[in-house]
Amino acid sequence: MTRFARRLAWLVCRLAKECETAMPLRSFRDLIVWQKAMLLAREIYQLVKMLPVEERYALSDQMRRAAVSVPSNIAEGQARNSTKEFIQFLHIAKGSNAELMTQLLLCVDFEYLTDEQIHHAKQLSYKVGQLLSALIRSLRIKHEQIE
Repeated sequence: MTRFARRLAWLVCRLAKECETAMPLRSFRDLIVWQKAMLLAREIYQLVKMLPVEERYALSDQMRRAAVSVPSNIAEGQARNSTKEFIQFLHIAKGSNAELMTQLLLCVDFEYLTDEQIHHAKQLSYKVGQLLSALIRSLRIKHEQIE
């Protein structure tokens, strides 16, 4: 694990502990990972507009679905009644994020987009992945302490 990833995990854990004592999580909208995933979805919607018309119902549709799936699964998981279910939905979001990253790389391989065009989306996807991993770790630790 890189220094940045360790620091990020520590910050997520710390923020989670502070929120428990200072301000309870009221909504999935309060989650930084959900906010970043929403930015990622908006970025993807802008990028798919640049894909060829013949990809409208294929690759671009898959990218939009994956992009929407990430924040949607974070929100649905947070709304569930148990930490175990929340973790499960975060893993689904992680899978959708990995699918999206693959599709971005395919866009470059197929020469539909350039590395420069997808750079911001790749950065956001990477951050969302890190935040998801850190939140999963934090929730697992919290869940194990309760059991």
